[in-house]
Amino acid sequence: MQVELIRIGNSRGVRIPKSVIEQCGFGDRIDLVVEEGRVILVRNSDPRRGWKEALQAAKDTIPADEFLLDGIPEHEFDGDDWTW
Repeated sequence: MQVELIRIGNSRGVRIPKSVIEQCGFGDRIDLVVEEGRVILVRNSDPRRGWKEALQAAKDTIPADEFLLDGIPEHEFDGDDWTW
């Protein structure tokens, strides 16, 4: 499918037909990847999808005292003063 580049301020854009948006499952945001001279549009993925469920599943299998950070040995990085 060929489409026309349209002016948007100092940039250019592409109108994506509604049927393509629906077919690809695009929402309000998409990921744009440039690869070997190609522009690839990919449905936006939530990088934290499933974290809540994984945490709940882990909490059910790991004793609460092992789930805390208290038992982790200190690293030399922890001893440095932090400046904000």
